[in-house]
Amino acid sequence: MSNITLKGMTWSHPRGYDPMVACSKLWHGKTGITIEWDKRSLQDFESFSVEELARAYDLIVIDHPHVGQITAENCLAPLDIAGREAERESLRKGSVGRSYPSYDWQGHQWAFPIDTATQVCAWRPDLLEQAPETWADMLALARDGRVLLPLRPPHTLMTFYTLSGNLGSPCATEPGDLIDGENGIRAFEMMCEIAHLVDPGCFDMDPIAVLEKMAEAGSKVACAPLIYGYVNYAIKGFRPNIIAFADIPVAGSSGPIGSALGGTGIAVSAFSANRRAAIDFAYWIASGDVQRSSYAQAGGQPGHADAWEDIAVNAATSNFYMATRKTLETAWVRPRHDGYMAFQQSGSDRINAGLQGSHEAARVIHDLNRLFRDSFLR
Repeated sequence: MSNITLKGMTWSHPRGYDPMVACSKLWHGKTGITIEWDKRSLQDFESFSVEELARAYDLIVIDHPHVGQITAENCLAPLDIAGREAERESLRKGSVGRSYPSYDWQGHQWAFPIDTATQVCAWRPDLLEQAPETWADMLALARDGRVLLPLRPPHTLMTFYTLSGNLGSPCATEPGDLIDGENGIRAFEMMCEIAHLVDPGCFDMDPIAVLEKMAEAGSKVACAPLIYGYVNYAIKGFRPNIIAFADIPVAGSSGPIGSALGGTGIAVSAFSANRRAAIDFAYWIASGDVQRSSYAQAGGQPGHADAWEDIAVNAATSNFYMATRKTLETAWVRPRHDGYMAFQQSGSDRINAGLQGSHEAARVIHDLNRLFRDSFLR
C-alpha cells in the first residue's frame, strides 16, 4: 500500500465531481493512494488555462478542444505509454462516437474519455407525449412559450455548429473559412428565429441553468432542443421534475447527425511528481468495468459504451443513454488547434451580438470566418 497523495481538478457539478470522489475512495482502498479533488465552475472549465492547472494538480479533467493548446504548452503527459496497448485498445473500442479519438492529437493520446456528452434534446415527459422529432415540431412549442435554449457563450457557437452539421454542412476544423456563406447564413437565420421565440434571459443561461429552470416545481418549460445532456436530471428525486433526453430534433434530411461533441477526459500533468500513479488511476477510472458500475452509480455520465449499453444504468436514468445514442454516434468533433479556445469565445460573442442586435446574417458569417482564419495565426 502507498502513502502517495495526488491532487485532482474537475468541474463544479454533481456529474463532474461526485463520481471522481466516489471512485477515488475505491482507488484508495485498492492501492492506498489518496486523491483529493477540487472543482471549478463550468464557465472556468471551458476557458481556464490548462497549463496553470497542470502546475498545481496531478490529474485534470479537460475538454477535447484544449488538446492543441496543451500540446503546444507541453503541460500534459501522453497516456499512450508502452506496455498498455491492450488496455488502450479496449478503451478505443468502448468509445461512444468519437469521444476517444477526440483526445488524440499529433500522434499521442492526451486524455481518456470519462464523460461523454453532445447537444441532445431535453424534454419533460409529464408535459409532452414525446420529444419533438423535427425542428418544425420544436418551433411550434417555442411559439407557445414552452422552450428554452442556452445562449450563454460558448453555447451559441455550439448551437451554430450543431445546426450546420445537421443541415449537412458541418463547420471546418482546418485552416480556412469556418463555413461557406450560404450555409452559414441559413444556420444563423434559424438561430435568429428560435432566439426571438425564447425568453431573452436565455442569453445568460448555460445548460445547467436551463435544466434547473425546466426541473423546478411549477415549471411549464417542456423542451430545450439543443442542450448538452446532463444525466442527473433524468434520475428520479434529483430535482422536483424528471427531465428526459432524446436525439436532437432534425432540421436536415439525414437524421440526428452533426451535434457538437462535448464531454470530458481525464488527463495527467506533465509536471506531476507522481506521474505513473496518476496514469494508473486514469486507465482504471476510464475502464468499462468502473464506468458502468461505480462511476455511473455515483451520478457520473460515463464515457464508455459498456455503461451506455447497460440495462440497469439506463433503467436508473430514464433511458438517458439509449435514447440519445444515435446523436452521440454521429456527433461532430470541434476544432482542436492551438488558438481555437480563443475563437470559441470570440465566435460565440459575435453570434450573440448578431442575435441581440439583429445584424445582417451575411455580416455575421463574414466576421465568424475572419475570426476563425485568424485563430490559426497564433
